[in-house]
Amino acid sequence: MKPKVFLTRRLPDGAMRVLEEKFDLTCNPHDRVLTRQELLEGVRGMDGILPLLTDRIDAELLEAAGPQLKIVANYAVGYNNIDLAACTARGVAATNTPGVLTDTTADLAMALLLAVARRLIPAEAFARAGRYQGWAPLLFVGSDVHHKTLGIMGFGRIGFAMAQRATGFQMRILYHDSKPADPERERMVGATFVDKQTLLAESDFVSLHVPLTPETRHLIGEAELKAMKPTAYLINTSRGEVVDEKALVRALKAGEIAGAGLDVFENEPEIEPELKEMENVVLLPHIASASIETRTKMGLVAADNLIARLIEGRMPPNCLNPEVFS
Repeated sequence: MKPKVFLTRRLPDGAMRVLEEKFDLTCNPHDRVLTRQELLEGVRGMDGILPLLTDRIDAELLEAAGPQLKIVANYAVGYNNIDLAACTARGVAATNTPGVLTDTTADLAMALLLAVARRLIPAEAFARAGRYQGWAPLLFVGSDVHHKTLGIMGFGRIGFAMAQRATGFQMRILYHDSKPADPERERMVGATFVDKQTLLAESDFVSLHVPLTPETRHLIGEAELKAMKPTAYLINTSRGEVVDEKALVRALKAGEIAGAGLDVFENEPEIEPELKEMENVVLLPHIASASIETRTKMGLVAADNLIARLIEGRMPPNCLNPEVFS
């Protein structure tokens, strides 16, 4: 008998084929996020759950699933939607999908940076609306990217990949993290470790690549925005709660920074209404990892985690709470 797995949203076909072959798979039939009640009902009697970031996995849900639940295989690198302590207390392994979305996310972060600096979105809308009447010296002039200073908050996999892309634009690269990176890693991209205030004060672009933790919630707030250059841009492809969105609106309205490129939002899927009205803000619907190749790989990594725990009876390769197996 195949282990029972509940999937909270359909994945790309390549991943679905593996999941359907290996497991007795129950999948959310709707093209939307499940309601809390639907989620609680769906996990009942399951051996494994494959949730998204939009699904809150807490003690209540684990209780609803039942004592046979062995694994929660998150379809994401981040896992702030999972109560790890509750999983550990019940002996449930929790896993994520690291590594496979690094380059795709860094590509999107650089695309956001370029789009907001060079005013690509309003310029495209202008041309599409038939308003283009010919070349003009001041038509949609933006800011250069090459030779500017990029400040990277969080120098893990994705932050480092962002630095790699910035070298192609001959940017000066500053970074801040809880501790300096290995010197060889710094040399590879010409990055310099600085404190947070120096990064904010000297960067033309500040790109966020930190996980969401209690320490990083509102990492960028009113004080940090005031510390940035009035010509600087904020780029966020990490988690929405890392930025105080109301403070960001105030800073943009006051001209304290030049613009922002956002793929994530503090109260997703809700977005501060005033951000939607600003031409100097690029808004994307949380698509940093949204290439068919990467989203398929994420599903295959989640499947490998499920196979390891439910079929092979071993610790999953991306286990977040290995103490479950002590």
